[in-house]
Parts: sequence; C-alpha cells; structure tokens
Amino acid sequence: MDQNKITGTAQRVAGQAQSAAGEMLGDAKTRVEGAAREVAGRAQEAYGEASEMARDVAKRVERGVEQQPMIALLIAAAVGYALGLLTARR
Repeated sequence: MDQNKITGTAQRVAGQAQSAAGEMLGDAKTRVEGAAREVAGRAQEAYGEASEMARDVAKRVERGVEQQPMIALLIAAAVGYALGLLTARR
C-alpha cells in the first residue's frame, strides 16, 4: 500500500473528527479547518491510488516488453516516427 494513501486516509479521518468537534462546539473556525484537512486527506489518498495504478501499469508494460520485445520495438519506432513528423513541421 502506498504511503501517501495511508497518510491521506489518516488525515481525512482526523479532518472528519475535527470538523465534527467544531460542529458540536459551535466553532466555525474548527469546523472549516477540519473540512479543509479532510479535503487535503482525500487529495493525498487519490494521489496514492494514482501512483499505485501507475506502478501496476508500468509492471504490465514491462512484462509485455519482456514477452514480446519485437512488437515493443516496432511500437516505439512508430511513436518516434510520429513525433518526428509532428515536430518537423514547425
């Protein structure tokens, strides 16, 4: 599990608790700070999930390249050729 995902979850839960405490105490500042902390936690969780997915995709691509190196080479050449065409027109 990604460290950002763990930290984000902890921050989100702490933000929810802080927001609830602000609600109970009638303190708008504490409630808003808790809501902001919760949003920041959700963003960090999303970042952690995205980085986990990126690692998984990289592993799949690596396995694909190892299993079929010629196809991977042809794809890389086609992408390079297309980028060359696009940049040469400038």
